[in-house]
Amino acid sequence: MEFSVRRIGRVLSPLTDLADAPRQADEGAPDAWLLFDDEYAPALAGLAAGTDVILLTWLDRADRATMAVHPRGDESRPLTGVFATRSPDRPNPVGLHEVHILAIEGTRVHVRNLEALDGTPILDLKPVLTPDR
Repeated sequence: MEFSVRRIGRVLSPLTDLADAPRQADEGAPDAWLLFDDEYAPALAGLAAGTDVILLTWLDRADRATMAVHPRGDESRPLTGVFATRSPDRPNPVGLHEVHILAIEGTRVHVRNLEALDGTPILDLKPVLTPDR
């Protein structure tokens, strides 16, 4: 079965080179902007600064043919199937990022600690569920 997803925006980040990007957000990822296409402005209603959200991206520079990697690029570790790792290289390179909203300006959302590269397509945004939600 085939299906399609569409880009709803893109990441604006100082990270431009995959080799310079941290592997995880807590490893020095910079703040970044999520730039949503104007048609999705109504979907941002209800979001606010201070909210934690799950950002889904399409890791467009990933190698979709990779099935196994040395975890964290460490060749002393055994080859491991990509589904058992957080490798961006995988058959469907969906990025999963938990980020904190710092500010919202129209269709621009400023977030903390995003390891995605500049221009990375945005697929979706969902609130982090907490016991009071």
